[in-house]
Parts: sequence; structure tokens; C-alpha cells
Amino acid sequence: MRILLSNDDGYFSPGLACLANALESIADITVVAPERDRSGSSNSLTLDRPLSLHRAHNGFYYVNGTPTDCVHLAVTGMLDELPDMVISGINYGANMGDDTVYSGTVAAATEGFLLGVPSLAVSLVDVSNGHYTTAARVVIDLVKRFKEDKLTIPILLNINVPDVEYEQIKSVRITRLGRRHKAEPVIKTLSPRGHTVYWVGPAGPAQDAGEGTDFHAVQFNHVSITPLQIDLTRFDQMEFVAQWLKS
Repeated sequence: MRILLSNDDGYFSPGLACLANALESIADITVVAPERDRSGSSNSLTLDRPLSLHRAHNGFYYVNGTPTDCVHLAVTGMLDELPDMVISGINYGANMGDDTVYSGTVAAATEGFLLGVPSLAVSLVDVSNGHYTTAARVVIDLVKRFKEDKLTIPILLNINVPDVEYEQIKSVRITRLGRRHKAEPVIKTLSPRGHTVYWVGPAGPAQDAGEGTDFHAVQFNHVSITPLQIDLTRFDQMEFVAQWLKS
């Protein structure tokens, strides 16, 4: 089995190394990741300059671009064969609810999905305890299931794993995305040179976190798996907008 690994934290991240080490015994692994932290880069492609591909001392490849660039370059130009799966992660922190819109981790998996490859985005919800091995074992379980019963259609799964020992995981739940309150305001400050600068504020707290959501699952030590889709069409408003334009 051939697996392409990527992430948005950079090729040097501990989550990526943990996942690669865990999977190398059951699959042929190729790692293509950004050369630096590209968290929050979403699905952006680099179109204004060429991309460079380099190999690090640990065998990982890195690209001077976004997570989407990494997967696109690997699948369409670097690899001789289409991978059987694309896995992005293990991310440093959760990607739940509205986070998925901004997430470079989810974006890398999304690019694999758009290129016709079953893809997983994997995040460790709280990294204070650093249980990357728990998330890696969850991924191994899914990869083994995939090898035994291959999917007939491309699928995109967003996976969030509680930061606990593997034995403390209660179950795997199929969830929907929750929602957050709107983001906190930007933080205005001064640079060392006296210029006004702004930092993007923290994400808002959970607003829709009831049973069935990703927020609720991980709160009670369940792995959250949310199947994602790319079609953003708001079908229930099509008729409303059509009537509004006629009025």
C-alpha cells in the first residue's frame, strides 16, 4: 500500500514524524510537507512563483509552498503512481467545526480527495500531553481496515483524536461539524520599531457542541470522524435567491 503523508505544521513537526514512523511497517510511505508552518493556509495554491522540492536528512521531502501545493505537486508531478491514500497530520491542535474552513491540514487531505484519492485529515485535539501515538494508532486502525475492505469511492474524513492514552479512548464516533461563535477581535500592538501591527485573534468558543458534533465527541474521549464534502452550494436558498432577483 502506498501512502502520501503531508501536514500544515511543516516537515519538522513531531506529529508528522510520529505518524510516518507508525505507518512505515505497514505501508510504503512518502512524505511531502511544507518547509515551514503553514497553519491556516486553507486550500491555497501558489501560482505567482515556481515551487522547489528538497529532501531533508530524515528522508522527508519539503516544498516552499502550502499544504495544497505539497499534495498537488506530489500526486501530479512527483510520484510515479497514484497513492492509495493521502493522510495529512498529525496536526498540532484540533480542527473541528468552523476550523475546517481555514485548516491547512484539512486542505492537504482535500487536495488528495479532489485528485481522486481517499484522504484523511488527522488532528490531536489538545497537545498538552503530547499523545501523538494515540492518534497514530487510530490512523493505523483505519489504514488496516482500508487494506482489508477498500473503499469503492474517494472519501474525505476529518479525524480529531483526544489527547489521552490509547486505552482511554472510549469509541469512534461518526460526527457532524459543530459551530463556533465568531472569532475574537484582532489584537492591536506595536512592533519593536513602533509600527502598529495586528495579530489575528483566537477562534471563538464552541457554539453548537451538542451530541452528535465533533466537539461533543472529543469532550468525552471519543474519536471524532466527520465525512466532508466539497460542494458549498446552499441548496435550500436557491429558490429564495431566485425569487429575490425577480422581485
